[in-house]
Amino acid sequence: MKRDVRILLLGEAQVGKTSLILSLVGEEFPEEVPPRAEEITIPADVTPEKVPTHIVDYSEAEQTVEELQDEIHKANVVCVVYDVSEEATIEKIRTKWIPLVNGDTKRGPRVPIILVGNKSDLRPGGSMEAVLPIMSQFPEIETCVECSAKNLKNISELFYYAQKAVLHPTAPLYDPEAKQLMPKCAQALTRIFRLSDQDMDQVLSDQELSAFQMSCFGHPLAPQALDDVKMVVSKNVAGGVQDDRLTLDGFLFLNMLFIQRGRHETTWTILRRFGYGDSLELTANYLCPPLRVPPGCSTELNHRGYQFVQRMFEKHDQDRDGALSPAELQSLFSVFPAAPWGPQLPRTVRTEAGRLPLHGYLCQWTLVTYLDVQHCLEHLGYLGFPTLCEQDSQAHAITVTREKRLDQEKGQTQRNVFLCKVVGARGVGKSSFLQAFLGRGLGDAGEPAGEPSAYTIDTVQVNGQEKYLILCEVGADSLLTSSADATCDIACLMFDSRHPRSFSLCASVYKRHYMDRQTPCLFVSSKADLPEGVLLPGLSPTEFCRRHRLPAPALFSCAGPAEPRAAIFTRLATMAAFPHLVHGELHATSFWLRVALGAVGAAVAAVLSFSLYRVLVKSR
Repeated sequence: MKRDVRILLLGEAQVGKTSLILSLVGEEFPEEVPPRAEEITIPADVTPEKVPTHIVDYSEAEQTVEELQDEIHKANVVCVVYDVSEEATIEKIRTKWIPLVNGDTKRGPRVPIILVGNKSDLRPGGSMEAVLPIMSQFPEIETCVECSAKNLKNISELFYYAQKAVLHPTAPLYDPEAKQLMPKCAQALTRIFRLSDQDMDQVLSDQELSAFQMSCFGHPLAPQALDDVKMVVSKNVAGGVQDDRLTLDGFLFLNMLFIQRGRHETTWTILRRFGYGDSLELTANYLCPPLRVPPGCSTELNHRGYQFVQRMFEKHDQDRDGALSPAELQSLFSVFPAAPWGPQLPRTVRTEAGRLPLHGYLCQWTLVTYLDVQHCLEHLGYLGFPTLCEQDSQAHAITVTREKRLDQEKGQTQRNVFLCKVVGARGVGKSSFLQAFLGRGLGDAGEPAGEPSAYTIDTVQVNGQEKYLILCEVGADSLLTSSADATCDIACLMFDSRHPRSFSLCASVYKRHYMDRQTPCLFVSSKADLPEGVLLPGLSPTEFCRRHRLPAPALFSCAGPAEPRAAIFTRLATMAAFPHLVHGELHATSFWLRVALGAVGAAVAAVLSFSLYRVLVKSR
């Protein structure tokens, strides 16, 4: 909605434009009227819509055509004033003023126009009969108000309707010639209906209508008012009410009725409550509310976010089997402009026979929140989180974690999601490693269809707590030849023991990105079920890890049972959650060695001291 309103008054000389402005401001008819009134600003607190309003006068005698065009360009609404007692001023509306305002179609949307019949005190019968054909000819005319600057009749109403034409315009909502809702308006209201239909039965019950009314207007509908609404709809729309509940056709008709009766602010209130702007698109502020994520911090869904997305899952799981079928998933995405999760989904999370279970669904939401929180905010906005959860924005569904540096200093973390980058040469088995994380081994029957995914996500148990672990496949070459981001919570450096060069690449990546010991690393020897290759001259993987005080390389194979394979993912998550303990465990030997040497030194010193004491005693 616009932050302020600029109203321009046009019309022939002597029709009373300046008198209308001065009568509004002074609340009395001016004895002396200047050729043109200065621009005035009405503060927000004294206007009906609580928006600052600027009123601009025009004098053909004092202003040039260029100045007039500039004022028209700046105006949000134009009031074309005519004299109800002068037929010639009425005809000039059609032949002069409306073409002047909206004749240049290159300006974009037409400026809304209010027809103002002044001096109604001079013509008791009014001028509506002469004006109605003009209103029918020009759809940009919002309404016509007859008033009298001399008697102060309808002066406030005139400027209220002008303000209303800007803040609650009719043109985007309704086609007066076709007498139906504009397509974008019908599409937006259809989305709102689907979001409000909590039980997915294609109708709004009394309870759902009351919740909708409460959310949009702050108070529920009285039972009698509900009955009256449904009676009006049932009389005018076949199938508008079914089993005493409002259908989509009935909902659309009800909003069209509001508009036809001049109550389009009601429909605008509904649209804006669900995030729509004047163009009937979801606004950028609604879809992407401000959310500051400092460097070193990550983003996760909080309990409010998980409760909401689980509620959406349960709403669309119509057969109550604990999983979303393709059709149910399509229903969930029907309020989006396009399906947000691509064909990689079946190879990113756990699925069951082509269906998405709740566990995999929550994993996907967690992944999107961590990798691209702006997209997550958009998705929550499309699903109506702010309205349905009565929150200012969907930012209330997100937790921004503490900076990782502070976690390391304090030796503990409150994070629930960790990123593991699986780095290795081409062909070492990174993709199979990612799929093994989802419980899929080599040659498993019924492997899900879908495009390859660079990410997989699942939950693991870390010291009795459930954590999310994200695996991200990264080519070793990319980390050595470009400025690729190597940042993660744990690095899994994967090599094939049959091809020693694959280990050399991992060692180079380690030296380039991870030798500062800020990120825990685990070397993994893939395809451990196959015989090793011939070692190249230099340090073996085991010797390299020992020299750099790293854990010994872990053995991994995609062949065989899943349980032994799962242990390595738990280990990776544990190292990510407790990076300070990884180095503590590695340094334990040297620590106890120092303790032992200290004890031996102390014992030797004690023996020497005692011997020296005996010598001194004997010498006495």
